[in-house]
Amino acid sequence: MKKPTTLARKKLVIAALEDIKARDIQAIDVRKVTSIFDWIIVASADSARQTKALARHVLERLKESGSTIVGTEGEESGDWILVDAGDVVAHVMQPAVREYYNLEELWSEGRFDQVVNSSAPVPQARRPRARPRAAAASRGHKAA
Repeated sequence: MKKPTTLARKKLVIAALEDIKARDIQAIDVRKVTSIFDWIIVASADSARQTKALARHVLERLKESGSTIVGTEGEESGDWILVDAGDVVAHVMQPAVREYYNLEELWSEGRFDQVVNSSAPVPQARRPRARPRAAAASRGHKAA
């Protein structure tokens, strides 16, 4: 069996998440931000049970496609489960955890793909605010 391309794997993960009614699915292209992986897929689930079911389904679909699975984390609690398929990493989170860790903000330098199943607007990539020169200087940093 031929291993699917990165884009095929990204689409497969999104389809698997949609199968079990994940909410607010976002795909973030981080190829220009990091060399560790190419895409981050973030999705919300309503309960620990749904989070576990979504992650299991994503894992099964990836394995069926011949994709290599690097690992999974977080299955015990079900608050946040990560499925690492190398170049595509899926994060399935409960809403409070997703809001707290705010991966979309953390990876905001990446390019946000179309929001898959949400009426919320796609976040625009934002640059971190520059610290005022006085504040930077007071912390022992050179002012830029």
